[in-house]
Amino acid sequence: MLKRIVVLVSGGGTNLQALIDAQARDELGAGEIVQVISSNPDAYAIKRAEKAGIPCEVIPRSFYKAREDYDAAILAALQRADADLVVLAGFLYILGSEIVSNYTRRIINVHPSLVPAFCGDGYYGIRVHRAALTYGVKVTGATVHFVNEVTDGGQIILQKAVEVLADDTPESLQQRIMEQCEWKLLPQAVALFCAVGQWNSWFDAMLYNRMSDKYTTLQYELMKLLSSVTNQGTSAEAMKNAAGAVTPTSVRAAATI
Repeated sequence: MLKRIVVLVSGGGTNLQALIDAQARDELGAGEIVQVISSNPDAYAIKRAEKAGIPCEVIPRSFYKAREDYDAAILAALQRADADLVVLAGFLYILGSEIVSNYTRRIINVHPSLVPAFCGDGYYGIRVHRAALTYGVKVTGATVHFVNEVTDGGQIILQKAVEVLADDTPESLQQRIMEQCEWKLLPQAVALFCAVGQWNSWFDAMLYNRMSDKYTTLQYELMKLLSSVTNQGTSAEAMKNAAGAVTPTSVRAAATI
């Protein structure tokens, strides 16, 4: 059975589009985007969802005076959609504890820096890239992480780095991080979650704070194995059949540093 993915948005929806495109290429594996929820009725992300034939519900933040009421509305929408995984893709609202506790380790977010740098309250959008350039870092990137009660404080799932160029502006750096990091990492993280079904401690340890492309390749090799086992069962014969999808050469090459 496919994992039901709900994507929360507030703006242009470029990360949503990356997920939609990955789904069209059959790269989300055992997951399917079943719902988009927007906090902004004017968000272009709504048009992206409509074009892809994905149901979209608008829950404007401005309609709710109290945070608790807005949290309740979002939680109710997630429950109506029967969400297995919640993806924050440029969602400009900090989810309350009730939502987080109901979806522990089932909410992921993409942040445009190498967490723990330039993250937390006040760091979002172009502000992150301005801060990176002001500080003078030579490398930055993006992070996909679980969501907990601390802003950008959940466990890291995937990271990818890019070099900061001498002539970078906040806008050029933002665009390069989106293209080279965010639009790649987010579909990968969603596919990994849907393939594994749950996050076991050994798998968490492998994923934690890995920025190398070689590790990402290895994760995909293991993902194929785990996905096959999940679909076929856990008998010895199923394990043997599933292992055939992963060649020793590809795994050794992926693991070589």
